[in-house]
Amino acid sequence: MPGTVLAAPSGALPPKQPLTTDLVTGGAPCVSGDERAYVRSVPQLSARLYGPGDGQPGEASRVRGEFEAWWQDEDGAEQRVTMTTTTKADTAPFTWQLPGTIPDGTVIAWRVRAVNDVGASAWSSEGTGTPCEFVYDRTAPDAPVVTSSDYPDDGTWVPGAGVRGTFRFTAQADDIVAYSYSFIGGPSKTVAAGADGAAEISFVPQQSGVQTLSVQAQDRAGNRGPRTDYTFRIGSGPAPVAQWKLTDVAGSRRAAAETGTAARAGVGVTFGALAPSGTPLTSTASLDGSGHGFLTPGAPVVTDTGKDFAVGGWVRPTRVDGTRTVLSQDAGTARAFTLGLTQAGAAPVWSFAVGGARVSGGLPATGAWAYVLGQYDAETGTARLYVNGRAVGEETAATPAAGEGAFQIGRARGAQGYRDRWQGEIGDIRAYDRIVVASEVKDLATRAAQRLGHWALDAAPDGLAPEEDGGAPLKLGPGASLYRLDDPCDPLDLECAQGWPLEGDGHLRLDGVTGHAATDAPVVDTSGSFTVSARVRLTDDEPATPMTALSQGGEHGDAFKVRFDPVNSSWDLVMSHADAPGAPETVLSRVEWPDGNQGAGHRVTVVYDASVKQISFYLDGVKYEEGGTADFDAAWKSTGGLQIGRGRTADGWGEYLHGAVDSVFAYEGVLSDAAIAALM
Repeated sequence: MPGTVLAAPSGALPPKQPLTTDLVTGGAPCVSGDERAYVRSVPQLSARLYGPGDGQPGEASRVRGEFEAWWQDEDGAEQRVTMTTTTKADTAPFTWQLPGTIPDGTVIAWRVRAVNDVGASAWSSEGTGTPCEFVYDRTAPDAPVVTSSDYPDDGTWVPGAGVRGTFRFTAQADDIVAYSYSFIGGPSKTVAAGADGAAEISFVPQQSGVQTLSVQAQDRAGNRGPRTDYTFRIGSGPAPVAQWKLTDVAGSRRAAAETGTAARAGVGVTFGALAPSGTPLTSTASLDGSGHGFLTPGAPVVTDTGKDFAVGGWVRPTRVDGTRTVLSQDAGTARAFTLGLTQAGAAPVWSFAVGGARVSGGLPATGAWAYVLGQYDAETGTARLYVNGRAVGEETAATPAAGEGAFQIGRARGAQGYRDRWQGEIGDIRAYDRIVVASEVKDLATRAAQRLGHWALDAAPDGLAPEEDGGAPLKLGPGASLYRLDDPCDPLDLECAQGWPLEGDGHLRLDGVTGHAATDAPVVDTSGSFTVSARVRLTDDEPATPMTALSQGGEHGDAFKVRFDPVNSSWDLVMSHADAPGAPETVLSRVEWPDGNQGAGHRVTVVYDASVKQISFYLDGVKYEEGGTADFDAAWKSTGGLQIGRGRTADGWGEYLHGAVDSVFAYEGVLSDAAIAALM
C-alpha cells in the first residue's frame, strides 16, 4: 500500500495468534454454541492476520493464512478440509471460499493461523480463543398456515373498513424466526416469530372489498419457503356507535339519536339553525355559550378509551377566543378526551386532547364551517386530528385516561364543574369504536360544490346572455357580440370554419379593445371556497399585451383573474392579496402557445379552497403536480360583478381579451378533480 515498506522476514519471531474478534463467517461474527450462525449459502471465511510485530513504524510483515474446517459426517467420523493462502502483507484481509461439498444441516467449525518463514502462530481456537461455528442450511421451510377469527378465509363478508383484526401465522419447522407478509397493494413487511415459532399481526382495512394477505415463513438461515395466499372479504365499516344529526325541529328539548341514546338539550340550545351547504344536513343546533348551552345522552359513548375510537362533527364557531369544546367525555371531575378549539399564542387552533396529550392545528374562523374529527389509534398509541378531511398538527403519543362518565356536546368537565362552552352551530356529531379510515374522513368532510351559474353563451337577446337556471345574466358591453352558426358551415370557407362555436350553438366574441361581458353583482364569494371555469380561444397568434379572460374583484383590483401573458406565453391565475393598488399577488402559470383563432381553445379553471387556504389552477381539466397549487391565506370578499374579457389595472379597466369565450361555470365550493375533468 502507498507509504508502506514490505520488510523481509526478520527471522526473530513467528506471527501472532489471530483474534476471534477479527474472524467473520459469511458476514457474521465468529461465534459458537447456541449463538452459531445459520447461513443459506456456502460462506466465505475471512480473517485479519498479524505478523510478529517487530518491524519499524510504517513497515508491514508478510504472512500466509492456513484455514481449517471440520465436522462429523453421518457415521460420526470427523471430516476436515484445509486451505493455505498466498503470502501477502498482513494488512490485507485473508479469505477462503469454502467448497460447495460441505454438508448442510451439520455444525461446521473452523479456525485459522498465520504462518511466515520462521514458523506458525497459535491457532485462533487455542488458549482463550474458540472455534468459529456455523450451520449451512439450504432447506426452505414449508408454507405457513394463516388463520384469523376476525377475517376468516371462508367467503363471508365481514365488517369491515376501519375495524382492527388479528392474523396468526404458524409453521411446522422448529427454526422459524420471522414471517414476511404483504397485503395486495401494500408494502412487504416482516414480523418476528415468538418462542413457539408463531407470530401475530394486526391489520386495519382501509377500504371494503376482497383482500389477499400473502405470507412466507423464514428460518434462521434466511431461507423463505412457499407463499401462502389468504383471501378474505371486507364489508363497509360499521356505523357509528352514537350519532346525533341535530336536525331536530325548533323548540325540541331532546336530540334524536340515529344510533345510541337521545341527548337531552339545555335551554341554551336552539334547533333549526343553518347547516353547511353541500352536505346532507338540513339544519343544525345553535349553542349560546352559556351554562345551559349543551347536549348530553347522560352516558358514555366511548366505552373503552384504551381502544380505537374516533369522534367528530360539523361546527361553525361564532366565537374563537379562549377554549371552546365541541364534544368531550367525563372522567370523574376531569375529561377522558375533548375536541374543540383552543389558543396557540394569540391565534386560535383546533384541538384534540386525549389524557394529558394534545394535538392541534388548523385555523378556526368566526362564522366558517369546518368538519373536525379526533382519533385515537390504540395500536400506535397516538392521537390524530383532522380538519376538513385532512390531518393537521403532529401525530402525538397519548395515554388515555379511563373515562366512563357521560358524553357531552358543547362543554367539558372541570374540577369546579362544566366549562369551556361552545358558542356557535354544531351538527352531525358521531362517535366510532374503530378507526375512521382516510377515505371516510374525506367523505365526512366533503361539501359538494353548489352551482351558482352556467352561461352557455349561445344567445344574447337584448344584449343579455342568460344564466341557465334563471340567475343573473351576463350583460354584453361595447365590442362584445354573440356568434351563432345556424346553418352548416362550408368546410372550404376558412372564415366560417374559424368561427365555429367552441361549445354548444354559439360563443362570445370580444374585440380586444372594449369588448367584455359582466354581471351586475358578485357571483362567487371570493373570501370562501369557489370554482370558476370557462373555455377561451385567442384570436391572435402573437398577442402584444396581456389579456384577461375571467375576473372578479373590487374597486381597485381583482380578487382573482385568469389572463394570458404574451411575454411568457402562459395562462396565469393571479390572486391579489387586497383590494388596493399595487397589492401583492400570488401567481400560478402554465405555458401554452396562443391559439391564433384555431381549434377549440382551452378550458381554464380556478379553484380556491378556503378550508385549507389553497388555490389551484387547471388547464384543460388538468392540475399539474408542479405549479398547479399554492398556499393562499389572503383571500378577500369582492364587491364587483363577474367579468368576462377584462380585468382591473392601475388605470382602471383594461387587459381586454381579443378572442372568444364560451360555457362559463361558477360554483360555491370546491369542484372535484373528476368534475373539473368532466367540464371538458
